[in-house]
Amino acid sequence: MTDGFWINLHKALVIPVVAILMWGFSNTSVEIWIYLALHGSYAMLWLLKQAWYPDARFAVRRPVWQGALFVFVPLAGYYVSPALLAARHVSLPAPMIAFVIALFTFGVFFHYVGDAQKFFTLRARPGLITDGLFSRTRNPNYLGEIMIYAAFAMLAAHWAPFVIVGVWSAAYFLPGVIKKDRSLARYPDYAAYKARSGALLPRVW
Repeated sequence: MTDGFWINLHKALVIPVVAILMWGFSNTSVEIWIYLALHGSYAMLWLLKQAWYPDARFAVRRPVWQGALFVFVPLAGYYVSPALLAARHVSLPAPMIAFVIALFTFGVFFHYVGDAQKFFTLRARPGLITDGLFSRTRNPNYLGEIMIYAAFAMLAAHWAPFVIVGVWSAAYFLPGVIKKDRSLARYPDYAAYKARSGALLPRVW
């Protein structure tokens, strides 16, 4: 099975898992419903993205035990946020909820629009992508994912989900950024592009 299968399975289980947590902890608060709406819609958008413009990186095939142990289980760490939110009956101030929704929205924009731009641009012409979302950051999709999961962690109002986001960023996103920069360095105009763009955060000066 491919890595994509295990990632898609994780996304497909988000809504059932959160619904079970809501039922199990008798939690129907506004906060948990907002979490279900945000993470659930993000998961459904991921499945649509993989159907319409899939990421070739996730086509790697592994034995079932490897995929389950090294792809699905680490991803299941993201279920910690809704578990803590549901179990602890978290109540958040309205400004915090508003900030979480805004952070999530910007994250979805950078993630999915960035992936779409990369997919369709490279299908039309190989080479550096230096315009659109990539004009100021070389990894808008990674930036978007970090923002999304940071929003989920904020809803949980607990340190553990932030640790998980940090571990994932260090173990997956950072190596991806470094690997991509090394790959892009073969293009003659990469140095100029690097000077005017950030590796992750957009360069605005």
